[in-house]
Amino acid sequence: MEPSHLIERIELYKLFIPLKEPFVISLGPIYAAESVLVIIRTSSGITGYGECSPFMTINGESADTGMVVGQYFGKVLKGKDALDIAARIEDMDRVIYGNNSIKSAFDMALYDIAAQAANLPLYAFLGGKRKTDIYTDYTVSIGNPADMAAAAVRIKAEGYPAIKVKLGKNGADDIKRMKAIREAVGPEIPLRIDANQGWSVDEAIETLKGLAPLDIQHCEEPIPRWAILDLPKVREQSPIPIMSDESCGDPHEAERLIRLGACDMMNIKIGKSGGIYKALQIVKLGEAAGIHMQVGAFMESRLAMTAFAHFACCSDSIHHYDFDTALMFSEDPIEGGIVYDKGHIELPASHGIGAKLRLEWLQRMEQNVVI
Repeated sequence: MEPSHLIERIELYKLFIPLKEPFVISLGPIYAAESVLVIIRTSSGITGYGECSPFMTINGESADTGMVVGQYFGKVLKGKDALDIAARIEDMDRVIYGNNSIKSAFDMALYDIAAQAANLPLYAFLGGKRKTDIYTDYTVSIGNPADMAAAAVRIKAEGYPAIKVKLGKNGADDIKRMKAIREAVGPEIPLRIDANQGWSVDEAIETLKGLAPLDIQHCEEPIPRWAILDLPKVREQSPIPIMSDESCGDPHEAERLIRLGACDMMNIKIGKSGGIYKALQIVKLGEAAGIHMQVGAFMESRLAMTAFAHFACCSDSIHHYDFDTALMFSEDPIEGGIVYDKGHIELPASHGIGAKLRLEWLQRMEQNVVI
């Protein structure tokens, strides 16, 4: 007889880790990673780990709100079957609208449990094949052209196969920034840009045309996400492929983008979609539309990054990977998980996600709630 996997206990921890140096995007500087870690313990003895990195300016959540909303989820999930993921997602959606970041941490822990119960690595549980060619880019913060060019040179020297550049603060200045970077790193290494909604519609078109000679692979979210009806116009006139990011949250938003013909590519983030369950739906939509996809991240640790790497194996239509932010932490609190080697990412062979928080970090957390 198969053991039951009833949810017996849920623990919420707030994780705070300063970055090695500030990470600056058009929405503002980031000085530390603030995550919520969710641990779900089951009656079968299997423990699942999940993590989210709430981003106040993107998904309207914080670590503090996650700790509160997570307690509501704990009350409705306790005693229920951890393996019935669809029903557990429905439970959380009934409790509260939105709050996709904290929902994604619970979803991740449930998938960790389910994959362990099936004696499979998460990528195999999701129906994927282990990819050996997952390479992350590394990101240059927005700043003055000279500093950005110097940072890009360092990234290239460290062996990363592609450089991502944060833009979105005055299109004319952004062109100067990218010219300095391309001149410094040479013509060979791929460059990708992310405006984080920083340009107006006309400014985006003008800037993207000005950047055309610099051989840019793609541009993420050039205009404010509320201006989605103008994104098809930007895409049509841009010489650089457009990748949706902030405008591509859950499957409903992904379907809207596809129906509008608003983007060439989509950036899936588990913390935007509400978790793996709904992110898989976005992948199906993208595959059906012939759209290439990227799996990205916020400021999660290697725990969530490992889950993201597993997820990235679920489709051949996922071509790009943006998993660099865990490398910016001043300390690494994770045991197991993915291994970085000059941008190359190697997945663990263990069942489930294959990563967890070190015991000493659990003991030193700023807050914890046991339900």
